[in-house]
Amino acid sequence: MEMIGKILGNRYEILEKIGGGGMATVYKARCRLLNRKVALKILRDEFANDAEFIKRFQIEAQAAASLSHPNIVSIYDVGHEEGMHYIVMELIEGETLKDVINREGKLQWRDAVKIASQIASGLEQAHNNHIIHRDIKPHNIIITKNRTAKVTDFGIAKAVSNSTINAFGSTIGSVHYFSPE
Repeated sequence: MEMIGKILGNRYEILEKIGGGGMATVYKARCRLLNRKVALKILRDEFANDAEFIKRFQIEAQAAASLSHPNIVSIYDVGHEEGMHYIVMELIEGETLKDVINREGKLQWRDAVKIASQIASGLEQAHNNHIIHRDIKPHNIIITKNRTAKVTDFGIAKAVSNSTINAFGSTIGSVHYFSPE
């Protein structure tokens, strides 16, 4: 379905496609109410009727929306319209850490420490709010033009409590970024 020019929630005008992943496609949009650019993450059509994917998408929205930190992408709104589930987020002008590494190669140690520290700060905020991201990788870190790191994509985040149980044999996350344990 062609999305450019479509208006969701009688508010968000889709301007252009800016990215995508396994679960969703991300568009640049304009909020007509507040007259600002936003990122609009729309669950892929093939998952629109899959209860498990819809649940994961809603978990992402709830997990990230509960956080407010300069190193976490802000969530502004969520919606469902015409079978489409979407999340409205802060639009970050920048590129993924993966793209930065591919372009620049090995980062200077000072830059690497600064970026790692910012990621850790954002994750600390999530952990303090009992949310574990579970998929930290260069693809899920956006680096702004002024070199601020922003954690995004809480799609498989888990809210933890004293009653959380880890299931052995379950694989959650991106295989290339698992710790050896």
